[in-house]
Amino acid sequence: MDKTTHFFGTSVFGQLISLIDSKIINNAVKTSNSDRYIKKFTTKDHLISMLFCSFAKCASLREVSGAMLGLSGKTKHFQLNHIPKKSTLADANARREADVFGKIYNGLLVQYSHLFTDSRIKDVIHKQIEIFDSTTISLFKDILKCVGRNPENGKKKGGIKVHTVINVDETVPKMVWFTEATTNDHFLLKKLKPNPNTIYVFDKGYNNYKAFKLFCDTGTGFVTRIKDNAVYKTIEENIIEEYIHSGVLEDTVIEIAVKDNGIESKLKLRKIRFYDRILKREFEFLTNLFEMRADLVSAIYKLRWQIELLFKQLKQNFPLKYFLGENENAIKIQIYCALIANLLMTVIQKTLKKSWAFSNLVSFCKIHLFNYIHLIRFLENPEKDWQKTYQNQLQFELF
Repeated sequence: MDKTTHFFGTSVFGQLISLIDSKIINNAVKTSNSDRYIKKFTTKDHLISMLFCSFAKCASLREVSGAMLGLSGKTKHFQLNHIPKKSTLADANARREADVFGKIYNGLLVQYSHLFTDSRIKDVIHKQIEIFDSTTISLFKDILKCVGRNPENGKKKGGIKVHTVINVDETVPKMVWFTEATTNDHFLLKKLKPNPNTIYVFDKGYNNYKAFKLFCDTGTGFVTRIKDNAVYKTIEENIIEEYIHSGVLEDTVIEIAVKDNGIESKLKLRKIRFYDRILKREFEFLTNLFEMRADLVSAIYKLRWQIELLFKQLKQNFPLKYFLGENENAIKIQIYCALIANLLMTVIQKTLKKSWAFSNLVSFCKIHLFNYIHLIRFLENPEKDWQKTYQNQLQFELF
């Protein structure tokens, strides 16, 4: 039988690790001073171990350390210099600051930005659309405060809230912050830097009139949904032209009162009422984009669903149900490494000429993590060896 044409000298896991430039890790280590007083288990070893956890979907420290100890003598190809014991990995998760992993993630984001960016929407709008939202990850212990009622047994679970910003034309988070689950979503508004070349899209949980005024004063666009109990005054009704989508039922200019340090001022905004035929329900959008077509404003808000798909993708494909540590730092490290794993898989997905579903890619890499096959070559033509073997076998039977 012929040898496989997909054989490669480095395992699939080694090929994934090779996507991370060592300069990015070294710069992050240098600025964070994360290897100070460390003799063996360096930041790079820590990162590789936690990425193994993400790709192999390990649910405990024992799984990670046990599986990697079984690879003794075979770690050179994926650049691991020190195989961690269970206690070593637990101590590193507790003591090494999670920020260094955030810096590595940001470095990778810069390195591969050319693959993620799709300028088609920006070419139409002539501005960058950024979506922000948060998702809560439940924890089994009361490590971080969580929302909800106290259970009857008195043992309340914790929760961490991940605040995320993404560009609408990209499929990976642009910025990430962590807080307790009880933190109000308005926390994210304080982190944003208004930019006149940006349109922010967010749900009505972020409604804050002071922030709306700041957006208007700086020329920054936004699109959101108006709260059901919002108090406003209608001052003008815009004519809905024939070329506007028939789903637009109302287009008005409203006035709201903004109180800041005891001083009240009036702010003009635009309210659009839109009927979605697919969902069979009405939506009321709030924006400061007065010159934009009403149906285009509605279409921009629909793009917000992309960030929900990102959260779903992360939670379904990477181990974010079971955490390897019972402290805040360990939880942040595991989330950052899941984000890095998600980014690396996105790089593979964008590089391929053949279309693959993201979940299928992750499953394939988990199954073949330590097989020596050329990842890109195989994914672009997985049936190649089978077809060749079948043809040879058919010829043999004919003769």
